[in-house]
Amino acid sequence: MADLKYYDVIIEPVITEKSMDGMADKKYSFYVHTAATKTQIKDAVEKMFAGTKVEKVNTMNCVGKNRRRGAITGKTAKTKKAIVQLTEDSADIEIFEGL
Repeated sequence: MADLKYYDVIIEPVITEKSMDGMADKKYSFYVHTAATKTQIKDAVEKMFAGTKVEKVNTMNCVGKNRRRGAITGKTAKTKKAIVQLTEDSADIEIFEGL
């Protein structure tokens, strides 16, 4: 297990049409560290964004794609996505407000 601090867990928010539609149900999507667990993601969201209470966390591992440039082949980096469901009495996350 990696010794991750809460500020190392969340990398960036996911900005797509599907993730924006989920905000109506208080579901927020983030790219997270590949070694982060669900409890670490929950703690990181609650510490980084004041007034939030996490109900549940769903994660998905996205494998890197095969890429080729001439005779050289390689892979893109693997990523991990987390969809965080907030409780009904929780405050909204402010970074998504202006989008």
